[in-house]
Amino acid sequence: MNRFDAVQQVADALLFEGYVLYPYRASDGKNRVRWQFGVLMPPDYCAVDTSERGWSQTECLLDGEQAGLIVRVRFLQAQRRTVLNADEVEVASLQTDDATYLPWDEAVVRTVDLTVDLRKLPREAPFRIAGGTETEPIGTAGFLRRTRLPVAGVVALSIKPLHGPYGVTRLRIRVENTTPDSSSERVGALRQALIAHHVLVAADGCRFLSLLEPPEWATAYAAGCENVGVYPVLADDVLLSSPIILYDHPRIAPESQGDLFDATEIDEILSLRTMTLTDDEKREVRGTDPRAAELLARVDTMPQEFLDRLHGTVRYLRKVTEPEPAPADTPWWDPGNDATVSPETDTVMIGAVAVRSGTRVRLRPGVRRADAQDMFLTGRLGTVVAVLSDVDGQTHVAVALDGEEGEVQRSHGRYLYFSPDEVEPLVGAE
Repeated sequence: MNRFDAVQQVADALLFEGYVLYPYRASDGKNRVRWQFGVLMPPDYCAVDTSERGWSQTECLLDGEQAGLIVRVRFLQAQRRTVLNADEVEVASLQTDDATYLPWDEAVVRTVDLTVDLRKLPREAPFRIAGGTETEPIGTAGFLRRTRLPVAGVVALSIKPLHGPYGVTRLRIRVENTTPDSSSERVGALRQALIAHHVLVAADGCRFLSLLEPPEWATAYAAGCENVGVYPVLADDVLLSSPIILYDHPRIAPESQGDLFDATEIDEILSLRTMTLTDDEKREVRGTDPRAAELLARVDTMPQEFLDRLHGTVRYLRKVTEPEPAPADTPWWDPGNDATVSPETDTVMIGAVAVRSGTRVRLRPGVRRADAQDMFLTGRLGTVVAVLSDVDGQTHVAVALDGEEGEVQRSHGRYLYFSPDEVEPLVGAE
C-alpha cells in the first residue's frame, strides 16, 4: 500500500481547488481567471510581478530517531488546448453532436518523489518536466491540439537539531520554480508554473509533531517554525503541507459523490444548480474539460437517495454507551485526560443544595455579565444538564431552558452557561 493512499482524496481536492467553477463553462468570466492557490511562478515573472511567489517553504518538527523520509511534491502542469477544424486550421469553437469545444487551458498532474536519508542532508534535488504536443481527433469534426511548455524546479531539504532534552529536529523543505520564462503576462507565465503545489511527507523511525496543537513542551519549537506559502498539518500518519488553510487530520465528507472543484463547497446546492443548466450550457460543459464532463455526467445520473444524503448530517453526536477512548496525545486540558471529571454526574454546592444534572433552577444572571441580552433571562426556569470546570478551576453550570427553546438547545447540545451564584436551585423540583 502506498504511504500516501489514506490522504489521497484530500490531496486531490487541494490539487483541483478552483480548477473549473460553476457553471463549469470555459466562456464564463470566473473561469477565465484561474489557479489562485499554491502557484509557484517562474522567477522571471516574479521579478515583473512581485505579488507572485516563486518558492515555498515548509518547516516541521520531527520527534524521534533520525531515519528516513519519503517526500512527494505534487502540482499541475498547464497545457494549452486549441481547437482545429477538419482541415487542421485553428478555429474559435467546434461543434459536435453533444459538445461545444472552445480554446482552454487544461492541466496534467505531476509528481516528484524523493527518498531521503536524514543523515545525508542538506540535499538539493532538481527536477524537469518536459513539454510536448498531442493531437486528439474529435470524430470527423476536427481536432484538439494540446501543447505543454517545459517546467523545472528544485526541492531543497535541510535539518536542524533543536536545543533541549527532547531530541527534536526541525525539517525544512523548500520548493522552487526555476523555469526560464520571458512572459510578462500572468496567463502566459501560468503555463510554466507549478500550479496548486503541495508537499506530502512520510517518516520512518520518527513522528511528526502538530504545529497547530503541539505538546506543551514543544510549543516554543512550533512557534519557531517558519512556513511560507504553505502550512503543514497532520494527516493520518503523514504530513501534508497545504497552500490552503486546513486543520490536522482533514477529511472529505463521506456523503460527497465526487469533486465539484470547490473544497468549501455545499455539494447539494452545486449539484442542484448544475442540474438546472440548459442543454446548450451542458454542451459547453462537456466540451470545456474532461473533468467537467465527468462531473456533469455524475450529477445528471445521481440517484435520488444519493442526493438526499447531501441534505445534511450531524457529526458531533456519539454513542453514550460506547465512548471513544481518549487518544494518547489528548491535550492536558481535555476532560478525557482526567478520569475524575464527569460533567454529567459532578455536583456543585449552591447554598445547602447539591446541584447536578437534572436539578431544576431559576436563573439570576449577575451584573458582571457583558451581554445585555442576559437581563431577559432573569427569572426564567430551566434544568441543569452539566457541571463543568474550566482550565482556571472555575465552576460553571450548563442549563437548558424550559419549553421549546430548551428542546432546541438539547437537540444541538448548545446550552446557557452560568456561575453557581447566578442560579437558584428549586428545592424538591428535580
